[in-house]
Amino acid sequence: MPTFIHGKDTAVYIDEFDLTSYFTDTSVSLENEVSETTAYGDSNKTFITGLRAGTISLSGLWAADTDGSDEELQALLGNATTPIITLREGSAAIGSRAVIAQANETSYAITSPVADVHTVTADFECTPNQVSNLTFALAGGVQLTAGASIAHGSLGALSSVDNGASSANGGAGTLHVPTNTVNGNTTIKIQHSANNVSWADLFSFTAVGSSAKTSEIKAVSGTVNRYLRVNASTAGSSGSITFMVAFARF
Repeated sequence: MPTFIHGKDTAVYIDEFDLTSYFTDTSVSLENEVSETTAYGDSNKTFITGLRAGTISLSGLWAADTDGSDEELQALLGNATTPIITLREGSAAIGSRAVIAQANETSYAITSPVADVHTVTADFECTPNQVSNLTFALAGGVQLTAGASIAHGSLGALSSVDNGASSANGGAGTLHVPTNTVNGNTTIKIQHSANNVSWADLFSFTAVGSSAKTSEIKAVSGTVNRYLRVNASTAGSSGSITFMVAFARF
């Protein structure tokens, strides 16, 4: 039987913000250009594949909150730094599907109907140019955290995700930290394993400073072993941190 998921479980992370509660619809589009190579003597048209492209469209509710939908979407339009986006496509659980991307905001619109609430829409064009070795502008993967708050003393190795086999073409991971009260640096790593027993660091994100909110996307080349997990530690002695990590294999 097919495994279906309900749209109500979707989550939206943009840079260091969890904007899930502001949106009601997300759309992800991937395309690959083709160029015609048909020549004399051919009985059928022939084509070769060319450039890939990815777009993300978001729509939802306008809000004047600090760090809310209007403030953040307006700030992203024309921003010199390309936003980091993770869209969770399932429940808030380790192993749920996710889409990760770096994408420039190309449009932002506010609609104010006389008989209804204000709404917003925003469109993003994905680009791989901001991250070394990141050749995919938008990719599907899995989330490696549940996106929930974790007390400083409960950090450590989280549950692993089984890909079924290793992969050879690298991948990329995203980190979003929307809330953080830990009074010291927090180190967040993605680790991989061939057997779910012996683990090695795939890479570490930049250390998250005391009470800092942040985001990062990081790419890796070569073999990514069958199993993945997040391992986090902190030098802090109090507080908690909420972070979302997702990884896509290439």
